[in-house]
Amino acid sequence: MFDLSTTLLILLIICLIAACAFEFVNGFHDTANAVATVIYTNSLKPLPAVIWSGFCNFTGVISSMFIGGLAVAMSIVNLLPVESLIDQNVYHSIAMVLALLLSAIIWNLGTWYFGIPASSSHTLIGSILGVGLAFTFMPESTGSAVNWSKAADIGLSLLVSPLFGFGMTIFMMFIMKRISKNKALFAEPKPNEKPPFLIRSLLILTCSGVSFFHGSNDGQKGVGLIMLILIGIVPIHYALDNTKNPSHYKQHVVAIEKMIEKMDTLQLSGKERKSLAMAKQNLDNVNRTIFAAQSVNEIPKEQRFSIRKDILVSTRSIDKIVKGGNLQLSEQETKTLKSEIKKIKELTDYSPFWVVLVVSISLGLGTMVGWKRIVVTVGEKIGKQHLTYAQGASAELVAASTIGLSSYFGLPVSTTHVLSSGIAGSMVANKGMSNLQPKTIKNILLAWVLTLPVTMILSALLYLLFRAIL
Repeated sequence: MFDLSTTLLILLIICLIAACAFEFVNGFHDTANAVATVIYTNSLKPLPAVIWSGFCNFTGVISSMFIGGLAVAMSIVNLLPVESLIDQNVYHSIAMVLALLLSAIIWNLGTWYFGIPASSSHTLIGSILGVGLAFTFMPESTGSAVNWSKAADIGLSLLVSPLFGFGMTIFMMFIMKRISKNKALFAEPKPNEKPPFLIRSLLILTCSGVSFFHGSNDGQKGVGLIMLILIGIVPIHYALDNTKNPSHYKQHVVAIEKMIEKMDTLQLSGKERKSLAMAKQNLDNVNRTIFAAQSVNEIPKEQRFSIRKDILVSTRSIDKIVKGGNLQLSEQETKTLKSEIKKIKELTDYSPFWVVLVVSISLGLGTMVGWKRIVVTVGEKIGKQHLTYAQGASAELVAASTIGLSSYFGLPVSTTHVLSSGIAGSMVANKGMSNLQPKTIKNILLAWVLTLPVTMILSALLYLLFRAIL
């Protein structure tokens, strides 16, 4: 299938297996976020709980391809501009991919072993930033190998999400106490006794929601990883979506070019004007290449990645200039421009179904094993009291809605951060800050703070090691 040497083919397979391993570990690392509440409220026994959670994770990944698109996956691909993989020795590209994957797996396994709810999203992003920064200082680098604009957007979502989970769960508990007259909702579960039917149904529903949306968000990160590998190592086959007719996108390229020509650039800085002119040139290259191509196979192999690069670089530049606020565009013009950009990026922002399927299986299977360590932490060690029905439902309702909205807007978010913060918020809502266990909270916060720097340093060192070996 691929025109690769035996050595490169083996390394490609190793990279793909490592990406699946990351999703598998992500599955059993994050299972606790969904099943802790149903297990500790006696709504479900542990085995059926993790099997059901695994199934919901599986369907969440699959559904992301058809509902809401793969924006989260593409944010991972675009965090480490894939042109930095192409513009270097292919073995150095493999070293970069293996380093970031191994770094993420090591940290996830370490925090899981000690039962600390840590973010797989933070882990992955720190690993990507680490290899990107390390590559920046390599002789062949022509500039930053990290898309800092995308990194800032992702960083903001990861910072805000736990604060939102904590605050909203407190608010949710307040509302439930005001509108519900059912005292059983706020009582501690009796040993080996199932909760009332309606309460049990609510808890199973929220568990399902967290699992499903975890799959739709975290599963896409695995899809993004595999696409990063495929585009970086075999760009001829995966740089552009082979199911699309390139000539159909000519009208959208032309529409963007016409809008650029009409823009008043007098208010732009010299750097912005130069960037806009370069974007126009890149789009001209795209237009000439796809003009008569009825399929991607009709585009010369050596030009396919160039087309991808031109589309991504030009749209990234235009988006940055628009966000700068110096262009005098009306609200309708801005909306039209974003719509046209979204259309032409259909050629580059995609994933084959087999990639989504492999990731969904890896995440789903991972969810069914290794869950107990972190379940105990979430269920017993965050608060000083036993988890009540209302606390479990409030935390998971907030987590499910937060993750679902983040997936819709294409932002990677930490399920662990949101749910753990929600559990903490529910404890505070009952008896104040004194209801939290200081040692556990300290360990969780320490892991959260250390995740980015540790994974960045680890992935950078591994990149240098693999680069010297390969």
